[in-house]
Amino acid sequence: MTHKKNVWLFLSVIFLTGCSSDRKTPDSLPFIDIRKNYPEKEIVLTDIADITYVHLSTQNDDFLYKGGINFATENTFVVTDQSSNSFLFFSRDGNPKSRFNRYGQGPEEYYRPEFTNVVYDEATDELFVPMSLMSGCYMQIYSSTGEYKRKLTLPQSMKFCMGSIFVPFDDQSLLVYNDDILRDKRVRKRAGDHSAFSPRLNDSAFVLVSRIDGKVLEYVEMPSITTDLSVTFGSGGYQFPGSFARIAKCAEGFILCNPENDTIYLYKKDKSLTPILHKIPLYSESSRFLLNGCLDVGRHQFMSVRQLLNDERMSQLRTYFVRDKETGEIFRQKIILPDYRGKELFIHAYSTFTRYFENEYQFTLSLSELKQAEKENRLSGKLKELVATLNADTDNDVFMFVKFK
Repeated sequence: MTHKKNVWLFLSVIFLTGCSSDRKTPDSLPFIDIRKNYPEKEIVLTDIADITYVHLSTQNDDFLYKGGINFATENTFVVTDQSSNSFLFFSRDGNPKSRFNRYGQGPEEYYRPEFTNVVYDEATDELFVPMSLMSGCYMQIYSSTGEYKRKLTLPQSMKFCMGSIFVPFDDQSLLVYNDDILRDKRVRKRAGDHSAFSPRLNDSAFVLVSRIDGKVLEYVEMPSITTDLSVTFGSGGYQFPGSFARIAKCAEGFILCNPENDTIYLYKKDKSLTPILHKIPLYSESSRFLLNGCLDVGRHQFMSVRQLLNDERMSQLRTYFVRDKETGEIFRQKIILPDYRGKELFIHAYSTFTRYFENEYQFTLSLSELKQAEKENRLSGKLKELVATLNADTDNDVFMFVKFK
């Protein structure tokens, strides 16, 4: 394992160094050069995707909620009501199905759960609820009606921090990004450990974990995290760049983002890992631009780049790009929705929603903004018809689902 990982790290460095020039050869890895002023391209959303608007019914008081969709399957939306710590299940057309609340500190309850990281397996009717960093390394598993099924104990190194992500990989395993690896490196570095960001055995933050007994099945052979992306300012203060869209589902498997080396990888269902895109120049103190993930759908790759600013406000500037895989051209995004005149939209990978969609995307449209747009006569079509039936004071936001052609 050690020899294999060292060879992989060596080849990755050589490969990325060779791709960092402005001269692109036919067999080179595609890249985005943030020094270039890419032209803007207007994309009419209905030209590349089918659009569906969904409002989750709130006619039954038991299904009122404060929050949003945390997981979706072919037939079901899973919603968490953050005001009551309840789980609500809706059909894909927005009708209520079931609801339960097992919040508490008992052996069959959940306490301080990571709501944004829940996973629902519709085939087995199992909802995986991970506990937060303070509650321990385990997940509680329930049915969609709240029946307690079992506890899944995870390795002690797998504490679910704010940036951790996990998704269903297959019937037996979960693909996990373990943010505790990065957190541990940062803590050690702040304590004076100069070797904190050196490669170590089994150091990959991407792992496959058994959904049967919680054991690590294997590590994804991703280059180790050797770059600290946190920014220092003032007299020893520092900021973290926040969470990234480390995992996004795609037709061939999963898109994995490693901003520490500004590279996007394709992790196929056969467990092979291939770099498919990177950014130049690489991140440095003089060029604090980070590749923030990639969504690969149809003939397009949608991505965003973040610039970290060296100040206490933790300011971050974002630019959204789209790459045409057939021509290799890159543009700045300008997404147009015909039903919503004047609305600015961007498509990019983000961890909560793109981890369960393969060829689909989700927008949350603020109902208050929609009502204002209705008054200004900026809505049309099915969106206008739906908004006309909703009450801004009592109804929730509208979800727009984009299925790429």
